[in-house]
Amino acid sequence: MKYEIVDIIDENNKVFYKTSKQEAHEKGLLHSCVISEIINSKGEWLLFLPSDYKQDKDQYVSPIGGHVRSGESLEDGLKREAFEEAGLKNFKFKFIGKGIYNRFVIGRQENHFFNVYEIYTDKTAILSHETKNFKYFTKNEIIENMKKNPHMFGGAFHFVYKNIYKEFEDL
Repeated sequence: MKYEIVDIIDENNKVFYKTSKQEAHEKGLLHSCVISEIINSKGEWLLFLPSDYKQDKDQYVSPIGGHVRSGESLEDGLKREAFEEAGLKNFKFKFIGKGIYNRFVIGRQENHFFNVYEIYTDKTAILSHETKNFKYFTKNEIIENMKKNPHMFGGAFHFVYKNIYKEFEDL
């Protein structure tokens, strides 16, 4: 949605005002996003390959990632994005952590306050127009590929992996 309205926030998630997502990206204004990994009962992580017009194309990324709309709770944003991006409803989830990810990509400054979750489900994801493929990875496969083939993962996934999932360092 091009003119989606988002809340502009500070590092403590305090809302200052609202504006369009487009303006937030043009000016590099901090706003909330929900990110979620999808993990099945075998402990495998489902990662998506974005469509060619998306950032991080041809690189694996977290399957759920999107903007929290102005006035929307984080949990409602997670549920909406999970349905829009993977066709998921009625799932168990857990909040994992948060962090600020600020990067310039595809001509815009994305200054995102990531709110990271895990969704636990064995349901098959239904790909949206934003995704061209998917693959399940074990934690060990993610760790090995991060070491040997880091370019196979998108920038935002690297940020989440290194800054939110610190237990990967212990394996």
